Amino acid sequence: MEKISISRVTPDEITTLQDISIQTFVDTFASYNTEEDMKQYLEKSFSLQQLTTELNTSGAEFYFARLGEQVIGYIKINTGKAQTELQDDHALEIERIYVLQAYHGKQVGQLLYESAIRIARERALEYVWLGVWEKNARALRFYEKNGFIPFDKHIFKLGNDVQTDIMVKKPLK
Repeated sequence: MEKISISRVTPDEITTLQDISIQTFVDTFASYNTEEDMKQYLEKSFSLQQLTTELNTSGAEFYFARLGEQVIGYIKINTGKAQTELQDDHALEIERIYVLQAYHGKQVGQLLYESAIRIARERALEYVWLGVWEKNARALRFYEKNGFIPFDKHIFKLGNDVQTDIMVKKPLK
């Protein structure tokens, strides 16, 4: 397989970001949620306006995984006040990490994850944290394998459905 590259998303790539955000979210969660809840969440969370706001937020960064010219996955990381929960100046949050289904099991998620860890270490941060849906067994195994430990729970609202995310973190020091 061709080498996968990781590059920061630029404002002129916003429609590509929207496309992969919607596709990977639907592929991952549509079978677990109602069509109405999914539609409501996608329209709110992945509109061009919302993604542009996030892309321009200080402390928020998106990165694409590419195989040649094709975007096959992405990650969103947050530091400082861009973090969704903790807002700890000594931490990095992985808010989203998604890979096209055709590339599951091909180390794309691992490469995106390792990029986030590298960035956190370069910035001398103390830990990385995130929230993962309690029913997303694949993601829970991935983070456990990578040394994350549960430390709390929080509520995630998908449309009108109230769900529980398990919050996990990994110390870097």
